[in-house]
Amino acid sequence: MSSALIDGFGRKIDYLRLSVTDRCDFRCIYCMAEDMTFLPRQRILTLEEIHRCAELFVANGVRKIRLTGGEPLTRKGIVGLCENISAIPGLNELVMTTNGSQLTKYAQPLADAGVKRLNISLDSLCPEKFKAMTRVGDLQQVLNGIQAARQAGFKRLKINSVIIQGHNDDEILALTDYAIENQLDITFIEEMPLGHVGRSRDTSLFSSDQVRDNIAERYTLLDSTENSGGPARYMRLKDHSATRIGFISPHSNNFCSTCNRVRITVEGKLLLCLGNEDSLDLLALLRRYPLSDEPVLANIHRALNNKPEKHHFSSDGDVQIVRFMNATGG
Repeated sequence: MSSALIDGFGRKIDYLRLSVTDRCDFRCIYCMAEDMTFLPRQRILTLEEIHRCAELFVANGVRKIRLTGGEPLTRKGIVGLCENISAIPGLNELVMTTNGSQLTKYAQPLADAGVKRLNISLDSLCPEKFKAMTRVGDLQQVLNGIQAARQAGFKRLKINSVIIQGHNDDEILALTDYAIENQLDITFIEEMPLGHVGRSRDTSLFSSDQVRDNIAERYTLLDSTENSGGPARYMRLKDHSATRIGFISPHSNNFCSTCNRVRITVEGKLLLCLGNEDSLDLLALLRRYPLSDEPVLANIHRALNNKPEKHHFSSDGDVQIVRFMNATGG
């Protein structure tokens, strides 16, 4: 049983973002509320169901899987799950997004289990500001984790920085310097209006163009056609070839025309678009048809016909999607 996953606009789906938990040891201000209620165990995918989803999507054309959360390293059994998914025939690349807090423990086991690349969230290099943005995080713990990952032999490491006006927009050059010094890629991300996070977003948007202008004060940016199979648009730095600068711009320069992605949340919802509530209840299908993938796949194909052409985030920063980012899957 194998058939390409094509949406209603002819876009081929070959990238799956697969959430393994909604839980996290941080409470980042753009990701969740400070006082979160997490899903009970019976409402989330088991490790076996997550692996089954991975097998089903790879058998039908997905070549890249990103494990997300919440924080995926808080999920018990994560290393074994990575080992099992990385061994699926036909999968080109298993990657992960993490907040880095537990990489001193898990970096080498993840590399040994077949994870090829890591995206590590790092929004500030100031300990006080880092703690304010994560509400509970320890910057040095993350920096130590990044160094552990550098020693573990991953194919590539990337820093993800969400820039929020009035919070960390004064650290763009410092974060760029850190990436260069440690031979890392870095992607700057515009904040997405997901979930009521207890603060106004109407004045907090800091656009990719503003970030680019800031970097250009110190470095010469060079256009690049490179991509990593996701939404980031990359540029190179003159005289610093080991570092790529990426921009993810859901507000100012959306990436929908080439969208090749779907997401599965930890509660088993197949999300067709980050900025849209349309979904398919995969958890119910997996449990209704434990021994047959055919009816599950048929429902996936029907759902893909409803994948929207693009998202419609407004420029005023108002919440349009009620679910939080941690419930969306990284």
